[in-house]
Amino acid sequence: MVTLSRIYTKTGDDGSTALGDGSRVPKDHPRVAAYGSVDELNSTLGLLLTADPPERPLLESIQNDLFDVGADLCVPGEAGERLRIKPGQATRLEHAIDRLNAGLAPLTSFVLPGGSPAAAWSHLARTVCRRAERDVITLARGEEVNPQVVIYLNRLSDLLFVLGRIYNNGNDVLWRPGLTQQAPTDG
Repeated sequence: MVTLSRIYTKTGDDGSTALGDGSRVPKDHPRVAAYGSVDELNSTLGLLLTADPPERPLLESIQNDLFDVGADLCVPGEAGERLRIKPGQATRLEHAIDRLNAGLAPLTSFVLPGGSPAAAWSHLARTVCRRAERDVITLARGEEVNPQVVIYLNRLSDLLFVLGRIYNNGNDVLWRPGLTQQAPTDG
């Protein structure tokens, strides 16, 4: 665990930050961008939770998982004694997706973000999750990354999509291709 007695350290005033292994990198380093996007995702889930949505315990457990993801990403190199995301965490999301999706009607169109406030927050969280996934993949091009992180984020974005549908109670906002292409005629 971490003990924080002071919030500011001034060590980042030069534009660098410390990773979990003590090494320092620029604050715009791909590793920092990756775990920063995961942190933003976690904050977005916090906003979703203010809507008091169904599946609150699941979302709270995911917030905890996202701190695990951040801990995994902030330490470069081999797993060793460090906290790393494990396959069971993505499997837990798969089980939740299967359980929640079972009661939903098959889709006949793409879903637009929106509907209820909880659905809109869920869709926003899904898009932030996809960005975090892209940032992790960018990092993985140049440095070693636990592949379970990518798998977890990929499953999480799927789960957030399904939750968005759940939060709209079957009243999905559907995409209507070409809706505005037909200009009204002047009468």
